[in-house]
Amino acid sequence: MTTTSAARGDLVAAVRRTLASGGDPVRAAGQQRYLRSEMPLRGFRLPELRAALRPVLDAHPVDDAGAWEATIRALWDEAGYREERHAAIALARHRPYRAWATDPATLPLYRHLVLTGAWWDLVDDVATHLLAPLLLAHPEVAAEVRAWAVDDDVWVRRAAILAQIGARGRTDTSLLTDCVEVNLLGSPHGREFFVRKAIGWALRDLARTDAAWVAAYVEALGDRLSPLSRREALKHLG
Repeated sequence: MTTTSAARGDLVAAVRRTLASGGDPVRAAGQQRYLRSEMPLRGFRLPELRAALRPVLDAHPVDDAGAWEATIRALWDEAGYREERHAAIALARHRPYRAWATDPATLPLYRHLVLTGAWWDLVDDVATHLLAPLLLAHPEVAAEVRAWAVDDDVWVRRAAILAQIGARGRTDTSLLTDCVEVNLLGSPHGREFFVRKAIGWALRDLARTDAAWVAAYVEALGDRLSPLSRREALKHLG
């Protein structure tokens, strides 16, 4: 989705006012250390943050897809605090905009968020709550997800691996295996912790509804699958 629409400055300002009026400075310092974030935080717990943002998003409806994307980008790219990036994701996920969020034209936006977010708290939210619903709504974007799985950027690869979290019985196992197998040990990013962890998480999530498939697949992969990925995949299978 490309747009020349202007961002909704009133919404951006309202989000910033809401964030500035809440949070916990002591918690913020701990969160910044934990996330290894160069960007400061306000110190919200995620449930508190989502609860604070919901009425702000409701009170400032966005009427067209171009302004919606421009506002997401403004909150994200101009963020002074990490919570502003979470607010950008919240705007992208907000229920009234589901049709825009699941439009394949938003893939470049999501890729931008992954590339510039470049850490698990942001990337995982984009992968599981934005990319995953889009893929379910439009299975034809599987080709793009496969391309992400071999991207030079480790976070883009992680997003591709996690793109079917929550799909359960609708999981495309062919796509999942393609994303996993180009990221096993011996691949360019196969030893990256966040890649190995993502593989385990994706398989563990599918095991909730198809334990037999996951157990057989893990066995078939043998020592190409890292011990960490194996442990995560089989975590709830006894």
